[in-house]
Amino acid sequence: MEDTAQDPRRSGRLKPILLAAAMAFLALNVWTGSPLLAVWLGSKVQGEESQPSMGAYVVVILALIAFSWGLYQLLKLVMGAYQEATGTTPTVRSHAPWLRSMRGERVEHGGNTARISGAEKIVVVTVLIAAAAFEIWFFFFSGSSIGGGGGR
Repeated sequence: MEDTAQDPRRSGRLKPILLAAAMAFLALNVWTGSPLLAVWLGSKVQGEESQPSMGAYVVVILALIAFSWGLYQLLKLVMGAYQEATGTTPTVRSHAPWLRSMRGERVEHGGNTARISGAEKIVVVTVLIAAAAFEIWFFFFSGSSIGGGGGR
């Protein structure tokens, strides 16, 4: 009989790639999609009035908190699944290198260097790319609001 099961090596390589893509998507949307969705909801609450209402501000703030927290929680779940799929799940609880006290360093542990995981690298790179894209847009494509100018 013909075997219709997938090759375990192929699916074993595909899962971390898909989880890494999901982490990049979630990390990007924590900083871009969440604020845009919150502002859009605030604009729907505001309606056609010319002066902003307090209700619109409250909706924006609460929506931003809720969406950012929800995306962060999803990012933690996907990051855990990524670490499990790649076999990099920490066996002990570790503190981030920037949160460690230098006073607590011991000479006998000098060879052990703190490293960031692949999941953390994906999130950091995604945030850096988003920040760079925003700066490029802001300085070169956004145009000036001073004097009614329409661009550069």
